[in-house]
Amino acid sequence: MARKECSFCNTREKENNPFIAGNNAYICSNCVTSAFKILFGEEESSSEQVENQTLLIPKEIHRMLNDYVIGQDEAKKTLAVAVYNHYKRIFKHTQDNDTSIEKSNILLIGPTGSGKTLLAQTIARFLDVPIAISDATNLTEAGYVGEDVENILTKLLQAAGDDVQKAERGIIFIDEMDKIARMGENRSITRDVSGEGVQQALLKIIEGSVVNIPPKGGRKHPNQDFLQIDTSNILFICGGAFDGVEEIIQRRLGANQLGFGQTKRSSKDNEKVMHLIESDDLVQFGIIPELIGRLHVTATLEPITLEDMIRILVEPKNSIIKQYQKLFEIDNALLIFEESALKAVAQKAIKRKTGARGLRSIMEEALLDIMYELPELAGYDVIITEDVINDGVKPLYIKNSKTA
Repeated sequence: MARKECSFCNTREKENNPFIAGNNAYICSNCVTSAFKILFGEEESSSEQVENQTLLIPKEIHRMLNDYVIGQDEAKKTLAVAVYNHYKRIFKHTQDNDTSIEKSNILLIGPTGSGKTLLAQTIARFLDVPIAISDATNLTEAGYVGEDVENILTKLLQAAGDDVQKAERGIIFIDEMDKIARMGENRSITRDVSGEGVQQALLKIIEGSVVNIPPKGGRKHPNQDFLQIDTSNILFICGGAFDGVEEIIQRRLGANQLGFGQTKRSSKDNEKVMHLIESDDLVQFGIIPELIGRLHVTATLEPITLEDMIRILVEPKNSIIKQYQKLFEIDNALLIFEESALKAVAQKAIKRKTGARGLRSIMEEALLDIMYELPELAGYDVIITEDVINDGVKPLYIKNSKTA
């Protein structure tokens, strides 16, 4: 018996995609739906929507980032220009025979908790584009146990509500890129599952190509239906701490001292040279030249200072302090932090070297017992002092004058 295949897309018949039979031909329900959209103008209206897309200019993007990300002004400016140019290329550029504008992917370099992921998430939210976030250490090249590199595209498609056209204009953020650096500049004789092999696998999707992906994710296997995703207009933002690259930069700059007079450089000296990073430094670190060549824009993020950490606690629109205050308001209680308490939280986060992402766990530890009693604190002002953060003592409970 002949195998049933759609005469348009060659897919096989399934329960969720039944066929309509014709004269020695078949058409699946997905193709019928697509044809209906084309005939009755739904595709045209979608295209018009893309054409009329309103773009935020770099200053607007920078201003929007300031509401949610503290500090990192230079990185925000670099990112704002790169993102604006990327979407201007998609929505406003008319292709001609003389000039073809290639996309510019972005590499964010900064210590843990400095805001790399937050920058990407904030931009995606305000541009109303889907975003997929993945950790490079979880990825493997095809054929090994782990997550296929192409599964990142499946995550993006799911974030786009299975809208392929929307996914093809989305953002993919790949963190921990420094963790897949090859060991040294010499290529290994054996296949490197988690390092260079993953970098090679990333090349294809980052540079822009049509990739077949399983609709529901997982491994590819024969007799499986695939969806095609064109990555040419997907913005890739890669991030990593790249600990140790400062030494490479220092050597290139001739800052090493030899002999008995050698002095050890401080961490502040290393921080000062990060903005001088070049492609060759990353190649020496262990990122293959082909991948570096596809990450055209590099932005470096500074380590978070104590002052910045305190600002992160209170200033952003969705700051951690505001979130906990909202939780207390729901139970008709008022949460108040003294300045010394905020400083104590910031000092703990810096001591743990977890950056801003460690702030929430510190707050949970300090407020656990208080939140356990929170339903019974209606009508009270709960004042958090330095001793509450450092020594776990009880906060000050003051009856609110409005309810007294």
